[in-house]
Amino acid sequence: MSDAEGLVSAWATDAEHDAEVSVRPKRLADFIAQHRVRDQLELLLKSAMRRGSPPDHILLSGPPGLGKTTLANIVAAELGSGIRITSGPAIERSGDLAAILTSLTEGDVLFIDEIHRIAKPAEELLYSAMEDFRVDVVVGKGPGATAIPLDVEPFTLVGATTRSGLLTGPMRDRFGFVAHLDFYSPADLEALLQRSARILGVPITDDAAAEVAGRSRGTPRIANRLLRRVRDFAEVRADGVVTLETARAALQVYDVDDLGLDRLDRGVLTALVDLFRGGPVGLSTLAVAVGEQPDTVEEVCEPFLVRAGLLARTPRGRVATEAAWKHLGRTPPSGSFGAPPQSGPDLFSSGQQA
Repeated sequence: MSDAEGLVSAWATDAEHDAEVSVRPKRLADFIAQHRVRDQLELLLKSAMRRGSPPDHILLSGPPGLGKTTLANIVAAELGSGIRITSGPAIERSGDLAAILTSLTEGDVLFIDEIHRIAKPAEELLYSAMEDFRVDVVVGKGPGATAIPLDVEPFTLVGATTRSGLLTGPMRDRFGFVAHLDFYSPADLEALLQRSARILGVPITDDAAAEVAGRSRGTPRIANRLLRRVRDFAEVRADGVVTLETARAALQVYDVDDLGLDRLDRGVLTALVDLFRGGPVGLSTLAVAVGEQPDTVEEVCEPFLVRAGLLARTPRGRVATEAAWKHLGRTPPSGSFGAPPQSGPDLFSSGQQA
């Protein structure tokens, strides 16, 4: 992944975790946006503390970079409990999960990121741990195998997933509280950037914060990443203050346009418009045209392009919308996807190519 593509990726890199930790809110009161989820969580946690028992298990779903890990840490902080952090792909065997569960103390929070990718044997072991606070560890093999029941201290499981549809029904049903995180509005991202700038000691003007927020794809992780890169530019090529002009110049250097599109995003749209006359075109063909793997185009580029109304997925393939043509400075053809209805036959339904 190139520098420009990494800037607008909602996934965190290994080298980025320390930088993220420094600006993460530690309490619910400091958590910006997601007001409905925040209010619901507050009620859940306060009622559990008044009862003196761990709260129900919590499932957080939504796209990457919106604050699921941050909320898990906030839950532990609000409860005054310890937290153990792991991920679904790291739990390959039921024994791995049993070792984690039996090491928990009463009231601890267990956070499993990408919980939909947990191994099936471990998932089945988790069922009894979530409901009965007990796990059965199988010792031996074959007819002589013995199941040894082990008690687990009462705990709260916080699961996070970017693909809630891949969770099994029995797993989803065992969560007492399910919340979906939505993309941030530009106003919320602007407030988040102002807070992050204060923590990092970055002087930034209001219009510069609004400019960076508008190019952050509605994702806090991207907003904080762009803020750090704009800060670098301001320190090296300006007077250290992030103004509107400095922010625009910095984002131009990093190849992030006014909609938050990077080189690969624009490459996909340009290929659709210039090589395939707006589509429809298959995913594999489109990936070859931009020199990327189909998975990269589908998982990295398409979610934002579809949400921004620049690309559409149809049964016949990918299609550039009228907004995509205009964003690239092209004149959309009559009858293009997303254009106002034209008189005459419907070219798409009739099977003809526009």
